[in-house]
Amino acid sequence: MPIDIGRVEAIFRYPVKSMAGERLQAADIGWHGLEGDRRLAFRRTDDHSGFPWLTAGKLPDLVLFAPQRHEDGAAGDLPTHIRTPSGQELPVLGDELAAEVGRRYGSPVQMMQLKHGIFDEASISVTTVDTVREVAGLAGVGQDVRRFRPNIVVRSLRTVPFEEDGWLGGVLSFGEGDDGPAVTVTMRDVRCSMLNLDPDSASPQPEVLKAVVRVNQNNAGVYATVTRIGRLEVGQTIFFRAGTETKGDTMGI
Repeated sequence: MPIDIGRVEAIFRYPVKSMAGERLQAADIGWHGLEGDRRLAFRRTDDHSGFPWLTAGKLPDLVLFAPQRHEDGAAGDLPTHIRTPSGQELPVLGDELAAEVGRRYGSPVQMMQLKHGIFDEASISVTTVDTVREVAGLAGVGQDVRRFRPNIVVRSLRTVPFEEDGWLGGVLSFGEGDDGPAVTVTMRDVRCSMLNLDPDSASPQPEVLKAVVRVNQNNAGVYATVTRIGRLEVGQTIFFRAGTETKGDTMGI
């Protein structure tokens, strides 16, 4: 039986992979995650591997580029422009932006648009306010959820860190009715060095990842796949239904 575990605290979408996110009040969840999420990415033109995408792991400055929407040219959920760290606003698919990013990276790049998005593991990432608070406190840095790059931030009724680990195999549903979105939690979010990047300066703070490794085996948050599409909104009630893998698990209920 589903139980009430908390509320949607915040929603984030990342139109361009590794660039700054957009904080939203509401978003449509489709079969491939939040509409407009990670639908664009820079491809390293000299890389012929199975993962040619440029990420902040290779160019930390990417987190300082911010997607913008100019209404006169907006189409769907994609940005029209990107604000660079120097304050310029360049067309998202233009040659100037590719040249600026390529210059910083030191090698040519090309913006690519993919209909179903470009994800490392799964299309939805979820974390709780308390996990962010715990990691920030242990690392001695400001509590900034942006460095965790979640799609959905949960304000849990339990107020304990790493509660997400107990959701593995279960289903999170959003809203009071049966027409809201739902996701199945599939795996823990194993963190990488991107967690160390300050969202406002791109400066590395390695103590953040070290704290996650020390306290929770390098896991902070979870990944999920969409099992029911619908409208996600800040403030919605979140219900949890345990799967066969989570019954008797660490939920404490």
